[in-house]
Amino acid sequence: MEEEHKLIAERRAKLARLREAGPAFPNDYRRDALAGELHAAFAERTGEWLEAHPTRVRVGGRLMRKSPMGKASFATIADRTGQMQLYLQRDAVGAEAYESFKGWDVGDIIGAGGVLFRTKTSELSVRVESVRLLVKSLRPLPEKWHGLADTELRYRQRYLDLIVNAASVAVLRTRARIVRYLRDFLDALDFLEVETPMMQLIPGGATARPFVTHHHALGIDMYLRIAPELYLKRLIVGGLERVYEINRNFRNEGLSTRHNPEFTMLELYLAYADYRDLMDWAEKAMRGLANALHGTAQLQYQGRTYDLAAPFRRLSLEQAILERHPGLEPRSLRDLAALRRLCGQAGIAFRPHDGPGKLQIELFEKTVEPELAEPTFIHAYPAEVSPLARPSDADPFLADRFELFVAGRELANGFSELNDPEEQALRFRAQAARKEQGDEEAMFYDADYIRALEHGMPPTAGLGVGIDRLVMLFTDSPSIRDVIAFPHLRPEA
Repeated sequence: MEEEHKLIAERRAKLARLREAGPAFPNDYRRDALAGELHAAFAERTGEWLEAHPTRVRVGGRLMRKSPMGKASFATIADRTGQMQLYLQRDAVGAEAYESFKGWDVGDIIGAGGVLFRTKTSELSVRVESVRLLVKSLRPLPEKWHGLADTELRYRQRYLDLIVNAASVAVLRTRARIVRYLRDFLDALDFLEVETPMMQLIPGGATARPFVTHHHALGIDMYLRIAPELYLKRLIVGGLERVYEINRNFRNEGLSTRHNPEFTMLELYLAYADYRDLMDWAEKAMRGLANALHGTAQLQYQGRTYDLAAPFRRLSLEQAILERHPGLEPRSLRDLAALRRLCGQAGIAFRPHDGPGKLQIELFEKTVEPELAEPTFIHAYPAEVSPLARPSDADPFLADRFELFVAGRELANGFSELNDPEEQALRFRAQAARKEQGDEEAMFYDADYIRALEHGMPPTAGLGVGIDRLVMLFTDSPSIRDVIAFPHLRPEA
């Protein structure tokens, strides 16, 4: 730490001298070429060709390496597309500029103009004719900057992580490609992208503990959105029929490698469809996304290969539990006393008012979900834990709902929407009763949403996809913090 303070002091002294000489942070330099584009455009050009066809360029970027060698020096700069080597000679840039360059530090941002050539090792480089310091960096990069390994430092100082870790940049670029693919996929199907409120009077659309804020002008407490569902379905009532939103949600819950209090979801709603249609769509989209990103439906994640080309497995939640616990009698899965014994044996806590559906889902999440490695649709969830989903016509205990699992984690949740306003009102009341009994994740009663349903919502299917977890899967990232630019962390001491 003492050495770092010394280096920062030396750099501040250099900046002070720059200020004495004139503007220390010029803004009149314009580059006309990027490193990656130059490497791509001249990849096949030999040194002889470059000598015969002089190509002048102006490049700029962060100084990542410098090797002074008397009257000549090599340096490497990085821009958003990659790195470019510079070759500086005192006679070419002038003695004053060359001496100034020798005093610049790794981390500074510079601009350089010159002619492309290939070195004796055949590396495409710029033979510099002019060079300028554009930004003085006051803090040194980590001494062993390549592959910065301090995980907490990477998350807290993401800017530093992006400077020195090309893999972190690649993850964010892939994230953008995934979102673009999903938008294109839905736009091609005539979906309309919309926006819904992030501050709401009633936090609805999911069972989760919300964040509370206060609107001073109105003098009321409001809640940060836990899901956009009820607003999107209001739009379905309004006749838009196909809508989606790529949104930020906020849930006042714990942090883990799979959970961040602020996260990104894709939610879509499709009129005149049911949950089975969305299972087909989700499977097609996953397969297409894999091919678009990697050119193959074979996906590598954390040392294991997943085949997205094969049909995804589909089984009911009760079937999944019975497979994991082969000694169970099927009828015990709806027997409250039997389920309480099973949960007790598995060390699963439950509340006295939890019914068989709630205990089923607890048993599933703790003992089955982590084992669902291959792409699997689990469907036929208990209606008790699906307060916004349509009940099954064949079995009212169940809801027409599914979740998609890959690598032991949920990626998507979809269902046929409940469009019976009287049934929805009863479910809201049941949720409100749970909240009064201490369930902080239970839903509120949303009278305006019931009023909207009373105008009539067509048969509709809805789907939510966790963008962060999807990016984790397609970038082989073990933690959700790896795929969020600025994840939440405890404050620094």
